[in-house]
Amino acid sequence: MLRHLDIRNMLLIDRLELSFGPGLNVLTGETGAGKSILLDCLGFVLGWRGRADLVRTGADQGEVTAVFDLPRDHPARALLAEAGITPEDELILRRVNGGDGRKTGWVNDRRVSGEVLRQLSDLLVELHGQHDDRGLLNPRGHRALLDAFAGTDLSKTRRSWAARREARAALDAAHAGLEAARKEEDFLRHAVKELDDLAPEPGEEAALDTARRSMQAAERIRGDVARALQILGPEGAEGAMLDANRWLEGAAERAEGRLDPAIEALARALVELGEAASGVETALSALDFDPLALERTEERLFALRGLARKHDVLADDLAGLAAELRDRLDRIDAGEDQIAALRDGVAAADAAYDKAADALHDQRVKSARLLNKAVAAELAPLKMERAVFETRIDPADPGPEGRDTVAFTVATNPGAPSGPLDKIASGGELSRFLLALKVCLARGNDALVLIFDEIDRGVGGATADAVGRRLKRLSEDTQVLVVTHSPQVAALGQTHFQVAKSVADGMTTSRVFPLEPKARVDEIARMLAGDKVSDAAIEAARALLAG
Repeated sequence: MLRHLDIRNMLLIDRLELSFGPGLNVLTGETGAGKSILLDCLGFVLGWRGRADLVRTGADQGEVTAVFDLPRDHPARALLAEAGITPEDELILRRVNGGDGRKTGWVNDRRVSGEVLRQLSDLLVELHGQHDDRGLLNPRGHRALLDAFAGTDLSKTRRSWAARREARAALDAAHAGLEAARKEEDFLRHAVKELDDLAPEPGEEAALDTARRSMQAAERIRGDVARALQILGPEGAEGAMLDANRWLEGAAERAEGRLDPAIEALARALVELGEAASGVETALSALDFDPLALERTEERLFALRGLARKHDVLADDLAGLAAELRDRLDRIDAGEDQIAALRDGVAAADAAYDKAADALHDQRVKSARLLNKAVAAELAPLKMERAVFETRIDPADPGPEGRDTVAFTVATNPGAPSGPLDKIASGGELSRFLLALKVCLARGNDALVLIFDEIDRGVGGATADAVGRRLKRLSEDTQVLVVTHSPQVAALGQTHFQVAKSVADGMTTSRVFPLEPKARVDEIARMLAGDKVSDAAIEAARALLAG
């Protein structure tokens, strides 16, 4: 509910504070008094795109503040949370228009863009009038209105559409993958054969490199070790030391013991020399290798490294690469089977969507007949019993909400061609069509503040009374604001405001006054009689107010 509107230095208004009540609020006044200015200001704070020259002449800036009560279950709360604004029971919208044309908006003292204000406005206010392009005259919203009237559950169609889209995406991806894989099929088969022939294993490169280096080292030192063994053996040091030992032992008898220590040391040296020769011989045996083994090791190592360079991977990753390429080949081989299965999935998803869309279409056709009948019942009291309202349902491209387009069309007389509301109906007829349609569509929707801008234009007498009573009925479920020239409509309002224009010091100003009971009688009498208010007009006004 719109509780309060504060306007400063906007158009013809210098300072205005209005407090609205629940139910039906009516604004009356002479033509040109400034009633539409209030709607311009409300549209401004709601972020609507409108006229640019809003700031009052002579003022630095204009400002509008609107205060709404926000029930706990109001849909605007979710939008506020999404925008990072903590929802509260009171929603305060404020927007400033600078003299330079720049506009700045706030929601509960949090600065926001005009787009956030516009999104909020769609959940707070609905404007209806002869130039309404945001509500019932916009055919893009007619399908949603019909679904809301019928209480249609769209979840099944939306789920089947999502499943259909996913199935088609999976099939498209499989086709693309198979096509890309086929372009490299020859390469894959050659690469897999090459890798399978080599059969690389993780860690093999390091083992081969270690063995190769060991054999290369053995080849370089074996000659030196063999020569050392020869020098240590009987042809070398061992033979010479044995000869020396014999010579010393032969001379020892005549040396009177002087050679005994040397002979003992030489014996010990012979023992150590034997151990050294044995160790060198053992090492020499260990250094024995097959030159062919070195050649085979090097060939294997070079083959691994060459293949790794070719595929730009580490040698240890060749085995994993082989598995990956083999898997890609398997996918090519199994691709047709997979695509056939995915085609079956797409067919099943299409069938499920078609079934849901057909059921939704049937429900819309049935609901359209009910809506047509309901609108016809509302048109009769509005003196349009000969008019024909039709909800037209035509095929459309498939989507998450079915395959239908919905358009509300009218024919003002039987047999006359039908067409869009705003193209066929005249001003007064259009107002009554919109009202009848809104009465049928708005039942139970108390989230929106409904605003009707001179929707009773061109009607009077019993028709105007019928318009007023339907507005009154709407206001039982939601707050309604009506700008009206009809005394029959104004008399049914629960809160009545008079808009008046005055000129002082060459400056024109619009003012709005809430009317007390006596002033309200005078205003409705003026609406009935014009400039000269007679006693009869006063009595007629009292009768209207008495109901």
